[in-house]
Amino acid sequence: MVQGSANKNNITLNIRQSEAVKATEGRVRVVAGAGSGKTRVLAHRYAFLVNELGISPGNILCLTFTNKAAQEMKSRIARMVDRGSVNDFICTIHSFCVKFLRREIYRIGYPKNFTVLDEEDAKSLAKQAMEEFGVDRRKLTAERFLTKVSALKGYNIDAYIQRHLLPASSPECPDELVRYIRLQLKHYALDYDDLIYFTIYILNHFEDARRYWTDKLNYIMVDEVQDCSSDDWKLLNILASGHGNLFVVGDPDQAIYEWRGANPKIFVDFKAATDVILNENYRSTPDILEIANSIISNNRNRVPKELYTMRLNERRPAYRHAASEREEAEFIADTIEKGLKNGESARDFAILYRSSFLSRGLEQVLLKRKINYSVWGGVRFFERKEIKDVTSYLRLIASDNDDMAFSRIINLPARKFGNASLANLRTMAEQHKVSLMTMLRSAVDTPKFNRPQFREFISLIDTLRTLSTQIPVSELTDKLLVDSRLADLYRMDEREDRLENIAELINSMKEYELSHDEDDDRLLDAYLQEIALYTNVDAANDKDKVRLMTIHQSKGLEFPTVFITGLTEGVFPNHRSIRERRKDGEEEERRLMYVAVTRARKMLYLSESEGYMNDNGALRYPSRFISEIPEVLLTIEGKPDPALFEGTRNMVNMLNSELGEGDESPMSPGTAVEHKIFGTGVIVSFDPAARSYRVRFQNTERDLVPRVLRKI
Repeated sequence: MVQGSANKNNITLNIRQSEAVKATEGRVRVVAGAGSGKTRVLAHRYAFLVNELGISPGNILCLTFTNKAAQEMKSRIARMVDRGSVNDFICTIHSFCVKFLRREIYRIGYPKNFTVLDEEDAKSLAKQAMEEFGVDRRKLTAERFLTKVSALKGYNIDAYIQRHLLPASSPECPDELVRYIRLQLKHYALDYDDLIYFTIYILNHFEDARRYWTDKLNYIMVDEVQDCSSDDWKLLNILASGHGNLFVVGDPDQAIYEWRGANPKIFVDFKAATDVILNENYRSTPDILEIANSIISNNRNRVPKELYTMRLNERRPAYRHAASEREEAEFIADTIEKGLKNGESARDFAILYRSSFLSRGLEQVLLKRKINYSVWGGVRFFERKEIKDVTSYLRLIASDNDDMAFSRIINLPARKFGNASLANLRTMAEQHKVSLMTMLRSAVDTPKFNRPQFREFISLIDTLRTLSTQIPVSELTDKLLVDSRLADLYRMDEREDRLENIAELINSMKEYELSHDEDDDRLLDAYLQEIALYTNVDAANDKDKVRLMTIHQSKGLEFPTVFITGLTEGVFPNHRSIRERRKDGEEEERRLMYVAVTRARKMLYLSESEGYMNDNGALRYPSRFISEIPEVLLTIEGKPDPALFEGTRNMVNMLNSELGEGDESPMSPGTAVEHKIFGTGVIVSFDPAARSYRVRFQNTERDLVPRVLRKI
């Protein structure tokens, strides 16, 4: 161990951390493994620049991925610098762009008090643009519309700004996408993409602005750089173009946001004058790190490193195979209860899963055991919007007297039954001392409520009520989803987990049906009473709770004991992700597993269960990730039949065959190809690890999978 130079608080740095801190000049890449102290390195390097080299804080730009991380960084640095205040250039990349544009945006005719659109504002503008062009909102959601807008803007930044935003641009609005952009211009409003695009545009087109900022920001440091998009990288390279002092820190093995635009390949291929690998882990036990290393070593698009630790093992990580989802949840609850009896705190335990629908079975068991828990960054299963929508329909089918259920669903999907209609109906119901549904039945013959869609709603409820005494609740719900058009509504939703949650709800119904008398003709009532126990639970005020969260939400956190549940092939790794992005998708799923494993400090549990998939009824098999772990590293409980792992291999082979992996020789550079959106282009290179081509089109270059290209 050596003493770091930036060490006002007498904190010891290891040799490689100290090397990174003192690498102040040129392009520096720090590959920082999980738990290796990268935040410490960034803070110490900032302090070293200020305290030892005499650099003014105003000449240092330190970019973080989140506002929370920026605040943490400011707090650490404030305790270490000898002079000057911690400035505003310790921030996120979007925050920096706002600061930049306040000074420079006048150059393209915008006022410095421009508006930054949040998600809701952007949706409102999108809906306005769609309405003005008569876009059917039943066929295109605002979220998908905004995705199209984003693609239009990102295709060619210069063209987007020059054609649509500058004073000399054409006032014509040929389609709804351009109309949206024009509405933005009218309000001088910028969305998050625009903050990056406008900054890049001004730096590229105004030499004096570029010179001012490259002269001012002599040292640029970037955290979590594997999560940067290609446009983020463009901006970073422009800002560092004058002095070349670009210090980037990240871990390609923790790149889990490619699906939303991150490009970790740039970090992997980054040409640095100095390379430092931080691979000493201060968080986890050796066995946990060995599991993480054994999994991630199967990826090819990475910077090789092996995490190690000087800590000692406490308990061997465990793998539990269960006969059912219920048994898997019971095992987790049993383990937590034993830990609580041994003096551990509920907050010491975290349960991680790939998809949010997997929380349902866990929540039910934890509630029955009276184990305090919280859904981190999310909503309890039975409180989720789509679940409450469906259960509200079921409640009204069970009884006309449920006014809360009626109020929630009467305009879902839209039936032109707005707030005014509901208020009128409520007044009439109060006068007649009847429920809202009963009142509607009577009022549907009056001029105010005599509309076909209201009659259809009454007929729907009556038909399903009759069926509720004839078929199981799960079948009733399937029919409800189709006949009410709720399924179409959720299918249009940008959030793919809505349908997954509905599938899990129906699965819970099937579990309930199996445990109750088939001849119970009021099974619907009984089921609704059962789930009411899960929706009306008193929330404990204390913070000592087991944390439930998706793996994406767990990034940056750590816990003494971690459960990774639902390790089923198709669920984790997610086959939809692999189908959409092939090897890139598979490798990102594996990186997600790596992130999950490295959240654990002392103990790690891996679990999966037998049964059937919710979406297609196929048999469930253990995740391929379990097979990638040497058995010697695990305590195995409920060891599965070897035939199940054979099923896993068959699923993987079938998926690879479906995707045509390895069937085609790569096209050579210079080959002319055609893309249905980008037009004709030329192959620049082939990436064998990702099985993707770099293609040069007229105005851009893109990394594309073979199936979207046609050789010409």
